[in-house]
Amino acid sequence: MHTTLNMFKSVMALVLVITLFACESNYQNVKRLSLSDGAPIAEGKDINFKYTDSGKLVTNLLAEKLLDYSNLEFPYKEFPNGIEVRFWDEDGKKNTVTADYAIQFDKSSLVDLRKNVVVITADSVVLKANQLYWDQKNKWVFTDEPYQIKFKDGSYNDGAVGFDSSEDFTTFLSRKNQGVQLVDKTKTEDVK
Repeated sequence: MHTTLNMFKSVMALVLVITLFACESNYQNVKRLSLSDGAPIAEGKDINFKYTDSGKLVTNLLAEKLLDYSNLEFPYKEFPNGIEVRFWDEDGKKNTVTADYAIQFDKSSLVDLRKNVVVITADSVVLKANQLYWDQKNKWVFTDEPYQIKFKDGSYNDGAVGFDSSEDFTTFLSRKNQGVQLVDKTKTEDVK
């Protein structure tokens, strides 16, 4: 009799454990389903996000509205009313990026900036474009759209097709452009 009673208790305990785990799984599914299709999991207004490293302010993100779609299979964050991001380098010099619209894809670390994109670096480089992609992982920026860029030495490009560049603009590859390039004639290179 005790063996049958112990077996019954063991089976009931097992059923209870399975039910509890199944409920948790169902709760997560119900939570996902409670959102209407395509709705963000969170929404923020008047965002002023500050990121510090070792007590120093490194990044300050300002946005009127943030829509968080991290509940989707390919998660992203959308800034439908524009964004301003301020970056400070190791020397404390400020760089600024503004755009009328932005979207950040979490898995690929790609940021898509659109409409009236303006990048101003601490060393006076000014880039204007209608669209700009920033690959955060590879520290690379690029566009297939027309752009205008003015470098710190006064040279500039009006690009008709797009460019690829390191995020600090030390490597800049223009695909097709018009502009003024300044050449220092006092510097000579040994050609072998």
